[in-house]
Amino acid sequence: MGTRPKGSSAKGVNVLDFILVRLIFVLIFSFAAGYFRPAGEPWWNAALLGALIGGLAIVLEMRISKLSLQRLIGAASGVTVGLFCAALVSVVLGRLGADSSLPLHFAQVVCLLLFVYIGAVTGSSKGDLLNLGAFGGVFGAEKDVRHNHKILDTSVIIDGRIADIADTGFLDGVLVIPQFVLHELQMVADSADSMKRNRGRRGLDVLQRIQKMANLKVQIVLEDFPQVREVDMKLIELAKVYDCKIITNDFNLNKVAHLRGVEVLNINELANSLKPIVLPGELMRVFILKEGKEYNQGVAYLDDGTMVVVDNARRMISRTIDVSVTSVLQTTAGKMIFGKYDERAQSAAPPPPASQRSESPRQQAVGEG
Repeated sequence: MGTRPKGSSAKGVNVLDFILVRLIFVLIFSFAAGYFRPAGEPWWNAALLGALIGGLAIVLEMRISKLSLQRLIGAASGVTVGLFCAALVSVVLGRLGADSSLPLHFAQVVCLLLFVYIGAVTGSSKGDLLNLGAFGGVFGAEKDVRHNHKILDTSVIIDGRIADIADTGFLDGVLVIPQFVLHELQMVADSADSMKRNRGRRGLDVLQRIQKMANLKVQIVLEDFPQVREVDMKLIELAKVYDCKIITNDFNLNKVAHLRGVEVLNINELANSLKPIVLPGELMRVFILKEGKEYNQGVAYLDDGTMVVVDNARRMISRTIDVSVTSVLQTTAGKMIFGKYDERAQSAAPPPPASQRSESPRQQAVGEG
């Protein structure tokens, strides 16, 4: 079994506390209904009705808790307007019809429910248009705080480079880890495939390392979207709710998130942008590791993994040579450098100093291999 990240047990205790409080609420509602027995119902029927009403209240509370502050204000404003309109219509109907007729009361109840429902739905859907910053920051704190959150994808946790980036201090705000991402990571760590199991456990180790960093705050959120099956789409929906960015190295998630209007921080793009810049005509010293695909080509790699394709270097495999850069190609997978080895220029040039002739331990290990 894979090790669980530190702090998940505390989150589990919080979940149990919420369940316990909600259960007590339903029991109190049930006993109260059974004690007062509305409409002369038997005790068990009244208690069951009270438990049902309490359960509906909990479902409504869970749905409301996922709404943003703008949508809540919009829904409350819509309900208020709906009640006012229903009251006006009820007064008009009362003056037109009989005071105590049953159809009149039914029409008033229907108008009340109809206007309240239309007001709540319309106000909630238009709530995103509210500018809470115009109230002097009274309501803008929630959005400002969550805007600095960053959601971690499963792939970027397993990749592990996010821990090194966080350790340098370039990340600020709060790193958000959804509960469904932890669940997916736990499933990978418990996989029967040894390769997947090792990747999952490495991801859990990366989370533990991030949580121990004093300059960084990690928050595990319980928000889920049961109607959405794919984890990538859940991440996008959560980013919309929190109005924040997603950190990932998944190419497909990057494209879909941009189409949905969600900002993404791609680790691979960051790594490519940090690679050294070389210009055509510059000289660089490389270790020829293997033969290239084309005739008389050699292939070398820089310390950051950038591939260097060198012409006329097939006979220089397992040797360190100076090459002249001819061109640089930037692709979606990374950067490729093309160079040329001039054997006559190398033989005519004076030998480099002893400090430059010595190979690095990595090059010596590759050459001996």
